[in-house]
Order: sequence, then structure tokens, then C-alpha cells
Amino acid sequence: MTKFVNKKPFFIAEVSANHCGSILRAKKLIRLAKKSGADAVKLQTYTPDMMTIKNKKFKIKYGLWKNMNLWKLYNEAQTPLEWHKKLFDFAKKLNIKIFSTPFNVEGVKFLETLNCKAYKIASFEMNDTNLVKEIAKTKKPIIMSTGLASLNEIINSVKIAKKNGCKDLTLLYCVSNYPSNNTDFNLNNIKILKKKFNCRIGLSDHSKGNIIAKLSLVIGAEVFEKHIALQNQRKGHDIEFSAKGDEIKSYKEELEETYKLITKKKFFRSKHELKNKIFRRSIYAVKDIKKNEKFSRNNIRSFRPDVGLSASFYLKILGQKSPIFIKKNNVLKKSLQKKIF
Repeated sequence: MTKFVNKKPFFIAEVSANHCGSILRAKKLIRLAKKSGADAVKLQTYTPDMMTIKNKKFKIKYGLWKNMNLWKLYNEAQTPLEWHKKLFDFAKKLNIKIFSTPFNVEGVKFLETLNCKAYKIASFEMNDTNLVKEIAKTKKPIIMSTGLASLNEIINSVKIAKKNGCKDLTLLYCVSNYPSNNTDFNLNNIKILKKKFNCRIGLSDHSKGNIIAKLSLVIGAEVFEKHIALQNQRKGHDIEFSAKGDEIKSYKEELEETYKLITKKKFFRSKHELKNKIFRRSIYAVKDIKKNEKFSRNNIRSFRPDVGLSASFYLKILGQKSPIFIKKNNVLKKSLQKKIF
């Protein structure tokens, strides 16, 4: 069976709420994800009733969604259940992987009817052990965000996932602050997670720009999730921390370019760099040197360009006899190496 996460770096484009209530826009986002080189696209599966109780007192006190009522926020941001099959079919037609984040057991059961190939567990739900258990029981690959969680909480959720059938687990280092400031991150958390859990580690990226993602890749992240939006899109509950239009392709390309910088296992110099060997130094005669005259600091020096005997032999030939006559300002030829040593 082909693995869901089947390459490095693996880029997941998160649609989330940026469809702004339009299935046409949702399809445009999926098409944009495919065009931009994303390896998978992800939805969020919930209704407001799956997320919270309809209560006017449940308001967000700070942050990007300050003063919004929870139920109202989720009602506006939801990807309607009746869209899912159409969006799954659309992604399949475009040949891009699609999966989703269910936020309760009902959402898992719904996604199973669509043969969802993998499941994401959101940071805010990763300590919902009943949800983790039900998702694990599907035996599908799990990608779990770890924002807000302590190591002990992650240990507990991972144990439950593995105990109940999860054999393909990815943990995403995540800062659950929207948007995340660069100073909120400790990228060594990626190393800690990899060492502690010995599984695939990635980044759920709510930062602005690409720098956190690229540094995370160097540290050891393999999977990258980023919210996306259309070019010049201004509205959307997640717009402040989304890659827009051409930025999505740049995000993917910069991950690929960074990955190439760390994959060579042997010491490496590029052909382009090696062309500049000419600017190294060779050994030159600064006086006429007679045959059998000893090389000394008075009659040889090193200069650019490197067109003869390398300056690396300078110390070795001091005190050796010259096998031939060498005229002043001439380079010592490479062939002298065999005659001298």
C-alpha cells in the first residue's frame, strides 16, 4: 500500500475557513494547491454543534478572533458536510491527495463514509483521548498537531493512538498562536519530539513567511502544513496567517530548495564552485633557478593563478634540488612533482 506521506518534504495545503462559505472558492483553493505543487490538501470537518454549545456568553477574549462568539465563528468557518464528497471527488479528479480534520467522533464516522485516507488531529483536540482512540481505530495514518501540549500530554495521546491501531504517526510541532510570532518558536522542540517519539515530525505553520518552515526542515521536520488563500484575497478567518496565491508555490519551492541543501551525505563541492580553482595559488620562480639549485624562500613564491605545481607543495620542495633550469617568473610545472619526489 502506498504511504500517505510518501516524500520529503511533504506539503499540506490547509483550506480551513478561507473558502468564506463558497464551494466554488473551495474548489479554486484546491486547484491552486495542486497548481502550486502541494502534495495534499486538507479540509476541516465539523458543524458548529460539533464544536461548542450555542451560548452567547462563549466569546473569545483576545487574539485574531477577539469578541467573536464561538458558535457564530464556527458556523461561519465550517466546511459544510454536504460539500465534502464533491470536494473529495474534485481533488481526486485533479490527482491531489485530500483528507480532513474531524473534531469529534461524529466527524470521524462521516469521513469514513468518504473513505478518507488519513486523519489530522488538531492541536486543541489532541488531548481529547476519546477522539484520538476513535481515529486510531480506523487504522489510517494520523497526523497530530501538538500545539499547547506538554510532553506528558503528547506521550499520553501517542500511547492511546498506538494502542488502538495507529501504525503510521506524524507529530507536528505547532505554535497555537494566530498568527505565530517568530519569537514564539523553539525549533529544538522538533529535535526533542523526534528523539522522544521516534516517528515522523513536521510543522503546522501559523507563522508569516517561509523562514520558520525552512529552518524547521533543517532541524528535521519532514511534513509541512500551511493555510492557503487565493491571490489578493483579503477576507477569511485565517487570512492573517495564510500563504496567498503565488506565495504558496514559493513556500513549496523554498522547502524543496532547502531540502536539496541537506540531503548529500558525502562531503561535496559543486562543479560551479570547482571552476574557481584557477584562483588558487601555484609556485613560481622569482629568480632564475639553475639545474640542481635548491629551492628556497629566496627563489620561489606562491602566486595566483593556479596553473602549475600547487602551493600545497611549497613546504615540501624547500631544500629539494631543481631537476631543470627554471626561468624567473615562470610557474613550476606540475610534471616537476614526479621528478622531485
